[in-house]
Amino acid sequence: MAVLSLAGFLGLALIAASHQFSELDHRTRALVQLTRLPFLDPAMRGISGLGERYGLIPLIALGVAILWRGSRRWAVALPLVMAGTGALQLVAKWAIDRPRPNLAAWGFPSGHVLSLVVFFGLMIYLLATSTATRSRRRLGYAGGTALVLVVAFSRLYLEAHWVSDVAGGFALGLAYLLSTICLVETVARRRGAASEAQVDLADDERRVADVDPVVVTV
Repeated sequence: MAVLSLAGFLGLALIAASHQFSELDHRTRALVQLTRLPFLDPAMRGISGLGERYGLIPLIALGVAILWRGSRRWAVALPLVMAGTGALQLVAKWAIDRPRPNLAAWGFPSGHVLSLVVFFGLMIYLLATSTATRSRRRLGYAGGTALVLVVAFSRLYLEAHWVSDVAGGFALGLAYLLSTICLVETVARRRGAASEAQVDLADDERRVADVDPVVVTV
């Protein structure tokens, strides 16, 4: 899944690098603009703020606090993972440098969508592997997915991104998220196996130490 997501991102990136906009980009922009109403603008700016620094930092702090007891490994890894997300989006934006619908620079991929896909995707993964009840897991899945989708729509609504920018953020975020989960879990399993091996070795040494005096006595 990580490889397929990365391949999808690279395909979108090749198109974006030529500064071309598909018919889907233009049609989606036109459809979204039909929904624009003055009283919705403040709400959309507020929702979009979840993907800004002032929105992400409290989310990360809350995530660390929630994970600290149940999964300290991920509580420590979360800030590092999100820092990597920030670096990844800056490199991608600089390399592609495609203008946004409002003509601002660095539109592809959507950093808001990328960051929130990684954050809420990781929360959904940890919830899925937890001992929470099925109803709570489903509520968590729905809530995390809905927030990502609403923020993605807000970026289109505010003309901060084309729909291909949003798709690029989804693809790159998913590829990074899945790769990170595989890496962290693999390292944890290897450390766990090494710890078990050390415990087994210590037990064997104790057994040998218990047997030696008996042999000497005989």
